[in-house]
Amino acid sequence: MNPNQPDRVARICGTLKDIHQRKHAELEYRENEQRFRKLIEALPTVAVQGYNKEREVIYWNDASRRVYGYSKQEALGSKLEQLIIPEPMREAVKAAHQAWVNEGQEIPAAELQLLHKDGHLVPVFSSHVMLQQDSDSPEMFCVDVDLTEQHETAAELKRLATRDLLTNLPNRRFLEDELNRRLAEAERFGQQLAVLFVDLDLFKEVNDSMGHNAGDHLLQQVADRLKDLLRHYDTLSRFGGDEFIIILPNVTGRHEVQAVADKVMAEFEQTFRLQEQDIYVTASIGMSMYPEDGDSTVELLKYADAAMYQAKDSGRNRYRFFATSMNEQLNRQRAIAGALRQSLEGDDFHLVFQPQIDFNDYHIQACEALLRWQPNDTSLQAMPSEFIPIAERSDLMIRLGQWVIRSACRQLSKWRAQGLPHIRIDLNISGKQLHQSSFFNFLNEVLDEYGLQASDFGIELTEDVLTGADSNLLAQLTHMRDAGMKIAVDDFGSGYSSLNFLKHFSVDTLKIDRALIAKAPESAKEQAILEAIVQLGHKLNLQIVAEGIETELQAVFCKQLGCDQAQGFLYHKPMPAPQLAQLLTS
Repeated sequence: MNPNQPDRVARICGTLKDIHQRKHAELEYRENEQRFRKLIEALPTVAVQGYNKEREVIYWNDASRRVYGYSKQEALGSKLEQLIIPEPMREAVKAAHQAWVNEGQEIPAAELQLLHKDGHLVPVFSSHVMLQQDSDSPEMFCVDVDLTEQHETAAELKRLATRDLLTNLPNRRFLEDELNRRLAEAERFGQQLAVLFVDLDLFKEVNDSMGHNAGDHLLQQVADRLKDLLRHYDTLSRFGGDEFIIILPNVTGRHEVQAVADKVMAEFEQTFRLQEQDIYVTASIGMSMYPEDGDSTVELLKYADAAMYQAKDSGRNRYRFFATSMNEQLNRQRAIAGALRQSLEGDDFHLVFQPQIDFNDYHIQACEALLRWQPNDTSLQAMPSEFIPIAERSDLMIRLGQWVIRSACRQLSKWRAQGLPHIRIDLNISGKQLHQSSFFNFLNEVLDEYGLQASDFGIELTEDVLTGADSNLLAQLTHMRDAGMKIAVDDFGSGYSSLNFLKHFSVDTLKIDRALIAKAPESAKEQAILEAIVQLGHKLNLQIVAEGIETELQAVFCKQLGCDQAQGFLYHKPMPAPQLAQLLTS
């Protein structure tokens, strides 16, 4: 300004600053921001929200609408804690936001359960970023990834892992975890607990006669009926196969458990509908109690299982509580199993032979090889009826069966070398052994090793083994029969039998069960059954062997009925090989 002329401007001074780069950067920022907004708007499961200093919504993308149910118009201006934060979390969220704004303490990323508009919780993984933190208008943006699908998938996988797909009951894995939890609860509150082991009787026969679809339908019906009997806090599980486990927590004593068992047994007095037929199926139940019988999952399940087998051995269709004597029996069975394994490495087994005679001339036609065991520990001595079932539960039966085959071949080869009259040896083959893929290869290899033929031996199979055989196994049996090996159905007439199945299998002989032979002379019904078996067998060109003949009355009756051969104490008891050799020569 001119000091002499205050109202006049002498000159104007100014500066120019090039802001081209800043304007370019601002333009680029706005373009990037627009691209970023378009990107986050397009993310279908990534919900992004912006909040101002007062936690009011200033940004709400479309994914936030899908995840939380609020439209952008509903959300803008609303408070964070009143919108999607569950009530128990609200004060903590407000405090965390203030700590970030005022003190710079960032909110860590975490998996949260946030609130949907309709009130249900939404699982999300939530992370946060603060913009303009050092200004008067900080903005917090939340990036929430919707985890609903992942949680549903995980829940379904967990359900599949802990549920039986056929019955939709808890499976064995869930059952064991649940029983552990219930036992801890019972110990803490001083309660009693019961485990019921339910096993269907003759379930295999349903599968064999009506097919596996019918068996599956039966299991589903059983599951539905048992569920309806229980309290809401009891547990019903399908343990495997046709086995079900019931956990009864907080019971007052055996009388209460027995009442449940009675209800279960009553359900099996009603028919089940299968393939438009009404059929009866029974069950056997074993029961164990905490703390009386044991205090662990393993013990209670084991003891309930033992009691169930005791119920089956007592005639099926009944229940039994576990008793100390059963534990002693279990210990003996374990000791016998261990001793059997040791004996296979030693020389504690031997064979005895029981002759079969022809009813026409009473000459010896064949002999049955029977296994005997004499362990070093005499306290473990057991009859085959005891140690064979124990061996059947493990691979011991396979090894014992191989020992019997090899020993019988060795003995027959020795008799041939001594010039004894030719005699066939019949071998009892277990289902576990027969279903081994290598069985027939092993049998043929041993026959070749001792220079013997298939016609030198017969094999005896129970009916359930034959009915459970697949087409490949039946073809191999037919091949052995065509090679001259005799195939017999052992213990025919014991329990569940189907005469119809005989026409489908390549068998030569029916060995009638000793129990039927014993009753027939005095029982008209047993006589009728036995007569039908003999007549049908002959019409099918089968030889009939009467087993277990012990009296002259039984012998006369069976001979008059038309049985072809006989085996029993009346004629010959099982004997060592030298004694049979002497009998053959005389």
